[in-house]
Amino acid sequence: MLVILISLLSLSRSDISGSNTIRQFFSSLVSLQGIQKNLNMDCLSSTSTDNAYLCFFPQFALANIRTPFFILNSAYDVYQFHHILVPPSSDPGGHWSRCKSDPGGCNATQIATLQGLRSGMLTSLRQFKSKPEAGMFINSCFAHCQSELQDTWFAPNSPSIDNKKIAEVVGDWYFERGAAVEIDCAYPCDSTCRNLIPIDKNGFAGA
Repeated sequence: MLVILISLLSLSRSDISGSNTIRQFFSSLVSLQGIQKNLNMDCLSSTSTDNAYLCFFPQFALANIRTPFFILNSAYDVYQFHHILVPPSSDPGGHWSRCKSDPGGCNATQIATLQGLRSGMLTSLRQFKSKPEAGMFINSCFAHCQSELQDTWFAPNSPSIDNKKIAEVVGDWYFERGAAVEIDCAYPCDSTCRNLIPIDKNGFAGA
């Protein structure tokens, strides 16, 4: 079995200004490194030559992976939030600075935008949710990687959904102990979250 602990599931999306800066970035990356030939062939065969770089994005590549996989992601992934949904170029006036450093500081419009981020991810997941060989844990914490720390993976106060921690759901999937799909309710409902918002050297949330 293959465990995919992925934190960029909804990667290909527009930012708050309407630009898709992340597509432009990865298109340039695929071209610069000449890695198109190494992308999934099934994905490439269903994509136009001009858009071959899309197969670099998980939501397109995963559909062509036949090995069983497990998806671990936050619906409010802070990397996507800070660098894809609200990159610095989309917010030159810094109107999102407070919200990016503390979700409690977001206004109603910003919360609605973040709920759109979550909705987009759940839409991307629909094609995998019904696959019996796929598992997933999608919580509503503001975090990026939740598998590398014991505190978030499996500790007494680790994030959980339906009283199940990440490690327990992954274990259910790996050992085929039944359904292993857990999707959290929308922010701010989850009181078990440990929000992991990166801070830069100046003391501000990563932009």
